[in-house]
Amino acid sequence: MADIFEVSDRAVDRFAESDPLMATEQGLAGHDHRWPDLSPAGHAAARDLAETIKAEALACEIGDARSRLAQRVLVDDCDGMIDAHEAGDHLRDISNIVSPHQLLRHAFDNMVTDTPEQWEQVATRLETIDQPVAGYRASLEEGMSQGVTAARRQVEAVVAQGEIAAGDGSPFRALADRGADLDPALSSRLARGADHAAQVFGELTEFLRETYLAAARVDDAAGPDDHARLCRRWLGTDLDLAETYAWGWAEVERLWVDLQAACADVLPDLSAPEVMDRLQTDPAYAATSLEEFHELMIEQQEKARAAVVGTHFDLPPELQPVDVKIEPAGGASAPHYVSASEDLSRNGCVWYPVAGRSFFPLFGEITTANHEGYPGHHLQCAAQLTQGENLTRYQRLVSWNPGSGEGWALYAERLMDELGLLERPEHRVGLLSSQLFRACRVAIDIGVHNRLAIPDHATFHPGEPWTPELAVELLVTRAMSPVDDATDEVVRYCGWPGQAITYKVGEQAILDLRSEAQAKPGFDLKAFHARVLAPGAVGLDALAEQVRTV
Repeated sequence: MADIFEVSDRAVDRFAESDPLMATEQGLAGHDHRWPDLSPAGHAAARDLAETIKAEALACEIGDARSRLAQRVLVDDCDGMIDAHEAGDHLRDISNIVSPHQLLRHAFDNMVTDTPEQWEQVATRLETIDQPVAGYRASLEEGMSQGVTAARRQVEAVVAQGEIAAGDGSPFRALADRGADLDPALSSRLARGADHAAQVFGELTEFLRETYLAAARVDDAAGPDDHARLCRRWLGTDLDLAETYAWGWAEVERLWVDLQAACADVLPDLSAPEVMDRLQTDPAYAATSLEEFHELMIEQQEKARAAVVGTHFDLPPELQPVDVKIEPAGGASAPHYVSASEDLSRNGCVWYPVAGRSFFPLFGEITTANHEGYPGHHLQCAAQLTQGENLTRYQRLVSWNPGSGEGWALYAERLMDELGLLERPEHRVGLLSSQLFRACRVAIDIGVHNRLAIPDHATFHPGEPWTPELAVELLVTRAMSPVDDATDEVVRYCGWPGQAITYKVGEQAILDLRSEAQAKPGFDLKAFHARVLAPGAVGLDALAEQVRTV
């Protein structure tokens, strides 16, 4: 009978073969010259692979806790892939942040380009990018024929991104410019390939604008059934969504009081909105050039690493480095993290989109850096890579559940304050603004996708039905988000149902587990964190089981 560790390890290579985008994202060598088949037939083959691997995992003999967790993770992930296919998610996969339109472009950012051979792989992908785009378009056309489409708001956002990808400031051409000093033949290939990629994205953008947009649905809501399905997938637990909605609103109200108090600690003679305006516009609280901002974010990762590694967390030296890079134009709209490659030839990296800005308010950027790097995602993913004896290769490199994954990163923001590592009063304003922002996400995501009304007892538009415009207003007036950022965020929530609540719900799950552990004799915070990180980014049910049984 097969061993679950062997089945899981083979699954890494089989999934990487099926999905080279995933392989590049996770730093799995040998696939950076290839693209996935994004056509309906390609998606059907991927579903069949998930069904095969699930059956193999269930046939394994399970003898200990490590094996039980390995089986659970692999089966749950396969179920998620199968479920997504059966629901037709691939036929309407357009969003402003995580659809193929972004993933195809972002693949180049994750490719290592230290050698001519690696640049050859970049050139090959540029030259052949029409293949996955054609498959993607075929899937969208199949969705149109079935009346299964994305919402107009998502299509409009992707069209705007596509115009950048196809235009004079195309990130494809910027990529080719980086290879201008290579061998002339290779440099020429890169330039021609970049022009080809820009043309392909121009044609895709024209299709979306001129053909698909008219068929796109008007309603942003996923509806109760799809929303509950996706919440289960992203969290790895079943939620009482009505109860979670009420809790989210209570957190919005509580944190709004806390944020006002923190603002008074910074500038006591001003109101909270006036303090936030000062923090967002005054050069004394900002970096005033991209170069200064980039250098400060690099410096912040080193300061946080020095503060937490060796005292509050253990991490081998080879996994400690984290890069900080600027996202090319037309990419993701929010900072994000990409883990180190399996062979460590690529460090973990925090990416910042800047959208041409040269002025960067810093009060909230410390918390963002803590979320994405130390002690958030970078420490989390690096710790996962150290679990070679306890976790399968699949668990270490591929599996990622946002419930505990994003929950940990939000918990890490709070932890830096608990450890006394926020240096200035305005940094605590940034922390509470971030926490309130995530509480607003719970209210917005559940409210919009379930077509709910705002509670009658709320201090914000009580009793009114949710609209995206009200969601933007909530982020602006409560979390004090700039209106452009709030607008982008609401588009994200509308296009990624259920994901936005994982941060706050996951953080609360970790806090609840910590409270349980603290009630027992001999509680040690460092040991508790090690238990939370040990199983990797698993679903919340699995996390609770692991932490409670260790």
